[in-house]
Amino acid sequence: MVLSKFKTITPSAQGWSRKLLDLQKNSLIPAVGFRLLQNMSIYTKVALVGAAAVAGMAVLFNLPNNPFVKAPQRATLEYLAQAKLRTFGFPPREFLASELWEKNGAVIMAEALGLSSISFRLDAKSVPLYAVVHEDLGVAEFKKYFRGEVFLDKERRFYGPVERTMLWSGLLRYSVLKRMWQTKVEGNMKGEGRILGGVFVIGSGQQGILLEHREEEFGDHANLTDVLEAAMKIQPKSNL
Repeated sequence: MVLSKFKTITPSAQGWSRKLLDLQKNSLIPAVGFRLLQNMSIYTKVALVGAAAVAGMAVLFNLPNNPFVKAPQRATLEYLAQAKLRTFGFPPREFLASELWEKNGAVIMAEALGLSSISFRLDAKSVPLYAVVHEDLGVAEFKKYFRGEVFLDKERRFYGPVERTMLWSGLLRYSVLKRMWQTKVEGNMKGEGRILGGVFVIGSGQQGILLEHREEEFGDHANLTDVLEAAMKIQPKSNL
């Protein structure tokens, strides 16, 4: 053994060296493993390698902090105010996003359905609920589940300043699959569906952004309590 050539070995190292020597003397362990591999068919070996690869990918894609998604960058009121939005009515109308919150503030969702459940409480405070989407595809389906007006954000400002996407492999995340099953919202795989959105609670006039939530993965909805608390801080322009 190579270990026997060293003159000075610490007690702990000596213990490990003895274990290695004992393991090497016991030829049964490597022999059994070798025989098992030898007796496997090529299909079984390929299946084992494939299973190991899938297991490794599942662990990688389910890490708490997704390494494949960029860190969000906070938006400013000035940045969002200059977003050019378009209605889906006929004829379509284009306007600046600042119009949405000028008088009574607004809760604006970038493709998140979860807030429809609190729309009645927002109505009680006269705070409008809007949604902005980055493409025309799927809007008709989206409107079935959303209480409020929907606008097209052609420049994707509500998805920036740093646009963040999630690979389709994100569908392998347990938390994503669980949300899809619980919501049972139909959809399709067409268009640029990998873009992550968020939620903004914006005060009236220049009151500013009171809450900003960015999706970390598909279906990562904002906390409804936090959204309501932020909405309660909105001061109508007549009270400013």
